[in-house]
Amino acid sequence: MIKELLIMIPAYNEEESIEGVLNKIYEAGINEIGDILVINDGSKDNTEKVVREFKVPIINQVCNMGYGSALQVGYKYAEKKGYEYVIQLDADGQHDISNIKTIYDCLKNKNLMFTETPDIVIGSRFLSDSSTFKTSKLKNIAISFFRVLIKIFTKNDITDPTSGLQGLNRRAFTYYAGYGNFDYKYPDINMIIQMIMQGYNIKEIPAVMHERENGESMHSGLIKPIKYMVIMILSTFNIILRNRKSPHGIGKERV
Repeated sequence: MIKELLIMIPAYNEEESIEGVLNKIYEAGINEIGDILVINDGSKDNTEKVVREFKVPIINQVCNMGYGSALQVGYKYAEKKGYEYVIQLDADGQHDISNIKTIYDCLKNKNLMFTETPDIVIGSRFLSDSSTFKTSKLKNIAISFFRVLIKIFTKNDITDPTSGLQGLNRRAFTYYAGYGNFDYKYPDINMIIQMIMQGYNIKEIPAVMHERENGESMHSGLIKPIKYMVIMILSTFNIILRNRKSPHGIGKERV
């Protein structure tokens, strides 16, 4: 019998980190409240071998398709298997395992934190109760700019629009699983704006984060972040225009 929660971990060349992530999940007993799925995005190292030692279900992409593609594979898997909730966790160890239970409770509004049960819960590095987290000057500029865009076009305050630590209910992740509903290359602020404009309820909670200890970030260096910002801006404005022209209107869900 599957549980109602799926914890999905996209991974690319994370043999040095994913063992620690899986160990911490089992040590904390998180595997008792949720099933685990690793989406191995064409890793060239021993990521698959490490995961198989834990006897955790793994989906192997034939080549490196990208972070968003790995996420969408997980959403499709969750939809097909009948899960009610999904929590996505990075394989690099930056997302503390303690966040899983907190996000799960928030998705169910078990703690009555919200007046309405959220469709998406984002773990934020920048709320007052979040753990201290250092980000580069360039990334801070990008995040600040993205916050302004979200505020202008949705009237919502989202402090951490690039956070990969998210929980989704079935209504949200089955929408993402649909053809053309999810940016499989760079799913960040563009997806947040789209979902708010489609009428989904997004909330943030303080998160516990750590610095990456091993491996390399997908936004490392100087060229990658600049390229990411340009693509994200273009993709975001495309999303805004597409949703504004939708006959369903802003705040209505499309099917």
